Amino acid sequence: MSLHKLGVLVLLLILTRCTAAKDNEVVVVWPSTGPATLRATFGRFRETSSYSGQHDYTEDVTVENVSSKNIPFASFTVYLLDKGKVRIADTILQIKDLGPGQQVKEPLHFHATGTAASINLVARSDASGVPTSLKNITLKIISIPAGASLRIDGQEVGMTPYSANLRVGSHTLEFSKQGYATGSTPLEVAADELPGGSITFELGGLSKDTVELRDGTVLLCDVLSMSMAQITVRVAGQDQTYDRNRVKKIMFVEREIIQQPVVTQPETK
Repeated sequence: MSLHKLGVLVLLLILTRCTAAKDNEVVVVWPSTGPATLRATFGRFRETSSYSGQHDYTEDVTVENVSSKNIPFASFTVYLLDKGKVRIADTILQIKDLGPGQQVKEPLHFHATGTAASINLVARSDASGVPTSLKNITLKIISIPAGASLRIDGQEVGMTPYSANLRVGSHTLEFSKQGYATGSTPLEVAADELPGGSITFELGGLSKDTVELRDGTVLLCDVLSMSMAQITVRVAGQDQTYDRNRVKKIMFVEREIIQQPVVTQPETK
């Protein structure tokens, strides 16, 4: 999908209507409706040269990610307009790898055929008109075996297989299923990812017994012995004994019993 086709979401910034952070600064929150993603603070226009109606301007813009998600890429076309709302110059503003709460300062340069009076900020989007930083991709998340509890970015969402709408950027998938080792994997959703794809994660079998205590502690161990009063386990090479009243649940792994060959001593003469 092309990232250079102009989308239909247009944010018109007229200097007299914008919020002034302080003298000669203008603050724009984008998008103009719904939860905010970016806050752009435009500095004062500085005219660097002028000749026969041609003007060169420069200014600094500070962009802050005010969302809770990483923004891998966002692109805007910044237009200068004169008092008649006629475009007299344009430049590109691109944001890359901006984490939640992070800021980046970018210089902007314009060569204009008139005197600037306002700014028009247009989100550059994919072919469907959705800004890249807000785009969601549908992916099917599969586990082997199925029926694992799934957490996405720390939030429990359901059981696998699961159809998720994931925003472009980095995510973490976590899987858990009784009888199997918990596992996680990072997932990077690209802006040009096609919907309808899938990701498969295979859970590993446990090689240790699992003992869950009533206080919520989970021990991956080898159960050595158990009686009506106590249980003895080996954790990281150390033997530990617990009162049976502290134990909530025990899950044993299947082990192969290897028969050792019978050693026959040679007869002595």
